[in-house]
Amino acid sequence: MEEKHTKIREIFESIQGEGPYVGQKHIFVRFCKCNLNCEFCDTDFDSKNAKNYDVYKLFNELDKIKCDTISFTGGEPLMDVKFLNAFLEEFKLSLNKKIYLETNGLLFEQLNEIIDLIDVVSMDIKLQSATGQPNRFNCNEEFLKIATKKEVFVKVVFDNNIIQEEIETCAYLAKKYNVLLVLQPKMPMDCDLKIEEIYNKFYEIYENVRLIPQVHKFLNVI
Repeated sequence: MEEKHTKIREIFESIQGEGPYVGQKHIFVRFCKCNLNCEFCDTDFDSKNAKNYDVYKLFNELDKIKCDTISFTGGEPLMDVKFLNAFLEEFKLSLNKKIYLETNGLLFEQLNEIIDLIDVVSMDIKLQSATGQPNRFNCNEEFLKIATKKEVFVKVVFDNNIIQEEIETCAYLAKKYNVLLVLQPKMPMDCDLKIEEIYNKFYEIYENVRLIPQVHKFLNVI
């Protein structure tokens, strides 16, 4: 039996601050669970302050909001894949909204369960140099193989600790699967961050790369 209830930290309307959809209005649904513990994470997805939702309650709340895109974020939404699958199978057509998934790009088996119900995949590659978590490029590639069935872009948070091997691997993966590579400076931004130098190292390998910081933080929106 599919899981039809879960805890959701918050639901809110705001401006998408990351990636190629920056500036668009999105409905954000923030899930509580995460399979990582990144050093730079500044997201409040504490389940102690979350609310219980079933698929019907979530539909009723989202259906009344005038916005064309729902962004499932976290935490890591794919840790609630059974709930997401049940919700989207039942209500995606009724909602008539674009489904945008923000994910850390590791749980490829879970992605495979719902990829047909997703429209856009915002996939992170979490670098050890920035997150303190081990690089898992093999999982990232397996994830990309599935994600490229739909619109997908890859986002990489970086700082001056990034190493050449990480640059090469990210650039080659994006090039191999012909996807946009978005570079995002780690926040708060180091005034000595070698942004242009690092960008050019990626660009030498793969030209479809953009530098897009967390715009919502500059605009002081959630």
